Amino acid sequence: MRRGRKPCPKSGTLAETPLNAPPRCPDHLSPVAKKEWRRLATPLHRAGLLTIADRAALAAYCQAWGRWVDAEQRLADTPALLKTPSGYVQQSPWLTITNKQLELMGRYMTELGLTPVARTRIDMPVSGAPEPVDKIQITIVGIDEFGQRFEKPMDGWNPKPPRTDKPKEPVQITLDRGL
Repeated sequence: MRRGRKPCPKSGTLAETPLNAPPRCPDHLSPVAKKEWRRLATPLHRAGLLTIADRAALAAYCQAWGRWVDAEQRLADTPALLKTPSGYVQQSPWLTITNKQLELMGRYMTELGLTPVARTRIDMPVSGAPEPVDKIQITIVGIDEFGQRFEKPMDGWNPKPPRTDKPKEPVQITLDRGL
């Protein structure tokens, strides 16, 4: 095992490739997996969640997707439980493959931010700036002395302070620590 610093990437490797470039679909993927790649790669790249460094993770997810689709199609043609020649009842091999591929897909979906929970963990810029607030309507809701519910709008409140042309005087705050 070598000691010391890890070597820097050499010419012709990832060092010269911009990480923000969209990755290309690997040739070894099945046709169904390639279709899933085309469905996901561009939107993920535009959202800033996919770079060229993430190619293997997306390829693994897409291949698991392709195997899952294939196993689901074959499972639809066969029963979920099979009787062996010795008389035992066992789970269909296609059901086993389906379950394993779903497990793998779940792991990669989390890594790639493809689940709602995974997206909450990603610090993504908001696509559109929120509209500025000009006025806030506050309604006071309560129960009066007779036990009746009431709603009273609070009018005239504006979150923006009135504009003044003269500068404000600095405020001096003194903290007194009582002993």
